[in-house]
Amino acid sequence: MPGPLRYWEDYEVGARYDLGSRAITEDEIIAFARQFDPQPFHIDPVAARQSMFGGLIASGWHTGSIVMRLIVDNYLHPETSLGSPGIDNIGWLKPVRPGDVLSGTMQVLDKRESRSKPTIGILINEASLQNQKGEVVTTVRATNLIRRRPA
Repeated sequence: MPGPLRYWEDYEVGARYDLGSRAITEDEIIAFARQFDPQPFHIDPVAARQSMFGGLIASGWHTGSIVMRLIVDNYLHPETSLGSPGIDNIGWLKPVRPGDVLSGTMQVLDKRESRSKPTIGILINEASLQNQKGEVVTTVRATNLIRRRPA
């Protein structure tokens, strides 16, 4: 299910949007890390217990991918989302462990019209994931290109 249909004009600076939540399993952590970030504390529960983390943790790239999935499912709409020129900042603030339930929010930090393409608006957003304890585990600040409402 895509997020609600919103044009650039519908976003307000300062507004917050719920991105939903997702539980993380050990199998998911290991499968992602085996393919993309095969460090021992991501793929080997025994080695992870001996690491500075004291147990298996998700790759930061995994949590970034979870943020993206929640954004696509609950914030963006395929009719108005036109992609992104990039991420300004990503923070991995706390380890994500098997069994954690991550809940996301998105805040609009700024918006402006495109100077070169009048059909496009630009949003500066910050997404954050919190675990079930209310601790922020991941933040992502990015630019999104959003279709403007047709005349």
